[in-house]
Amino acid sequence: MSIFEGVNWLQLLVTAIAMGCIYSLIATEYTLIYNATGLVNFAHESFIVLGAYIFAGTFERALQFPHWLAIALTLVSMAAFGVLVASTILNPLRNLQFVTYAMFGTMMLSRIIIEICRLSWGSLPFTVKGFLRESINIGSTVLSESYIYIIIISIIVISLLQAFFKLTKAGKAMICVSQNKDAAALMGINVSASINLTVAISSIICGIIGILCAPLYNVSSNMVTSAATKGFCAGVIGGFGSYPGAIIGGILIGLIEQFGIIFIPSVWKDALSFGLMIIFLLIRPGGIIKRKKA
Repeated sequence: MSIFEGVNWLQLLVTAIAMGCIYSLIATEYTLIYNATGLVNFAHESFIVLGAYIFAGTFERALQFPHWLAIALTLVSMAAFGVLVASTILNPLRNLQFVTYAMFGTMMLSRIIIEICRLSWGSLPFTVKGFLRESINIGSTVLSESYIYIIIISIIVISLLQAFFKLTKAGKAMICVSQNKDAAALMGINVSASINLTVAISSIICGIIGILCAPLYNVSSNMVTSAATKGFCAGVIGGFGSYPGAIIGGILIGLIEQFGIIFIPSVWKDALSFGLMIIFLLIRPGGIIKRKKA
């Protein structure tokens, strides 16, 4: 009996691309903050969890707002949270002499956010009823509605982000700051304000990820632990600091882990992602697309 017999290729492909899009968004969020501040945001997973809790716990369950309004208010809340974190924590941390101290700072921030979520919304996982839980039938293939929305929204977010960088003054300033903060400051760019904007956008992306992951997992403090780690792997494989690399790395991991379960037991699929990252660190540490240095 062939190992390919009974494989639904369309379902596998859609699932692979959808999960790859999640990893790409996570890697993009990492890249935004890393390029802007020079810090690896180890609080990144908790940002996503916070976005999921604000959307599902407050606006959906407690206030019972319509989905569109809950989504809009969640993104506004995450933007405000991002500005607060940037101005009070990340901007001061980036000026520390030792990067290790800054790393510990973001790690402690992560624990604080998770504890706030636990105290505010409780420790029991819960779901969002009626949100992206329908199925779409294409012939004999049954696809989850959430996967289709993940792919579409990810494409829109990444396209808007690229347009923002290329077409707006604020976006171009963010690129200048990411390349050389001292030169950007000499050209009259407010570096701190640019970093605040970058972290706000990064937090909005985290909110989007949290909303998109809510139908896939129960909303809980560890709902995206695995996905967040794979997003970091995607950034390393694609080329840490490179936006196209983040996208390519995420899609590559999504394809490899989903199609890899044809040949190996599904319990080993996480090992594929981490093993691939180790291979890249050994043979091509700069990733698929190396970040251009100023």
